[in-house]
Amino acid sequence: MIVPNVSPASPAAEPVSLASRHPVVPADRMVAEMVPPPRFDGVRFSTYIPDPTQPSQAAAVTRLEEFAASLNAAGGGDGGSRRRWFRRDKGAAAPAYSGVYLDGGYGVGKTHLLASLWHAAPGPKSLCTFVELTNLVGALGFQETVRALSGHRLLCIDEFELDDPGDTVLVSTLLGKLVDAGVKLAATSNTLPDKLGEGRFAAVDFMREIQGLSAHFRSLRIDGDDYRHRGLPEAPSPAADDDVVGKTAVAPGVTGAALDDFPELLRHLASVHPSRYGALLEGVHAVFWRGVVPVHDQSTALRLVVLADRMYDREIPVVASGVPFDALFSEEMLAGGYKKKYLRAVSRLVAMARDGAERVPSVG
Repeated sequence: MIVPNVSPASPAAEPVSLASRHPVVPADRMVAEMVPPPRFDGVRFSTYIPDPTQPSQAAAVTRLEEFAASLNAAGGGDGGSRRRWFRRDKGAAAPAYSGVYLDGGYGVGKTHLLASLWHAAPGPKSLCTFVELTNLVGALGFQETVRALSGHRLLCIDEFELDDPGDTVLVSTLLGKLVDAGVKLAATSNTLPDKLGEGRFAAVDFMREIQGLSAHFRSLRIDGDDYRHRGLPEAPSPAADDDVVGKTAVAPGVTGAALDDFPELLRHLASVHPSRYGALLEGVHAVFWRGVVPVHDQSTALRLVVLADRMYDREIPVVASGVPFDALFSEEMLAGGYKKKYLRAVSRLVAMARDGAERVPSVG
């Protein structure tokens, strides 16, 4: 991971406050930005290191490489100038199925592989989370979204939300239209609320929820442990409030430090649509939170999950005071329907806190 370095002689800029930002994201920019996040700019199949004790990981890479090869055989290169709406070149090779589904628990590298597929496939193509896709439908409308994406060769959807029946039906209908137009699909998903196997039942749930589309998907199982904690040290202890403030002056990329009181930031997130959380972090290279407290409200917790995802995508280190991140959510919340989302958020926040401890110098 590379975080911008700043000369010790550089004058410290005043940190910004995320809670003071109110970003606006035009709909056309939403389509243009449906690409792998910065964290996955450089990933490829060759950079995914399969766990030798989990043969399903190497097998998934092989199957995805074959899927990417079939897309290139059908389209060749970028293909943008030759692609026509709702048509394919006669005689072009095509995959035997319209989509692949990556089934596995959090932290096994599903997003890495999904982004690798995107990089290997011909364009036009998009990669987004399920939330970003539903936000696009909300911004453009259903028919315009179909038109905007029907010219694609590939649409990759990360974290398909199986816990919202209404959105699942909406997106399943959208995907049906896109499959009819010849668009190939790739997806990962969260488990359903009553499935606590952390991925064990996800393939069955996914196929059932997308109903008529299930025949188009090939499921690829990816077993393994959360790579973010394989052989890594325990999460760092929270800093003191004064240390959090002091470290903003010596943070990597001081012009991009964001300092907030955690409770105030949580309140502010309620006033910003989750589709804009990425824009909320624009220009931010390090995040500092004072007074992290446990989150007991489900709506607040889910907004924090989205923010953590966008921070993680951008490789933003975190320095925080208050309770440790593994105490953010109560046992009751972790036993509920959004268990997998909360565990993913904790996993990612711990990884970013570890990075903050390593990358942000101590003061004094």
